[in-house]
Amino acid sequence: MNEEVQLYYDDAVEKMENSIKHLSTELVKLRAGKAYPSMLDGIMVNYYGAPTPLQQVANINTPDARSFVIQPWEKKMIDAIEKAIFAANIGMTPTNNGEVVRLTVPQITEERRKSLVKQVRVEGENTKISIRNARRDAIEEFKKMVKQGLPEDVEKDASEDMQKLTDKYIKKVDETLAKKEMEIMTV
Repeated sequence: MNEEVQLYYDDAVEKMENSIKHLSTELVKLRAGKAYPSMLDGIMVNYYGAPTPLQQVANINTPDARSFVIQPWEKKMIDAIEKAIFAANIGMTPTNNGEVVRLTVPQITEERRKSLVKQVRVEGENTKISIRNARRDAIEEFKKMVKQGLPEDVEKDASEDMQKLTDKYIKKVDETLAKKEMEIMTV
């Protein structure tokens, strides 16, 4: 493969990989009735006047599939952690015993499960669009290179390879979505 063609091909691979990573990050945020520490990402605690991520002021454990135990590094942070959880509006009510803060993940209804599956599909479609955009951009560059002297058969082969790569990444997205939908719909 031509060196310049390879450069655009590698760029498309990188964009597609980033799309898959982004999808995984977004799907982790969708709550399926199970406790994942990443569900608490983004909760900022007022730590001596500075907003600080919860993970930096406490240890977060999941003793079972539906609960969190948050143990602050400093006991006086318990109230600040509780306030931060309430302010984050994550649908869970914190309780504390003076040592740790406990959160229980509520069971989700069938209606909510279906709504989450729709959200998963939307995220999946957005990821597929970004993968197709990476393919389109690379193929456009290949066509521009033909005008600059690249043999047409090399452009055609590169375009076919790009389509195969796109199909591979679309399949990855479909597999990831199927796994997440199964997880959400399992009671």
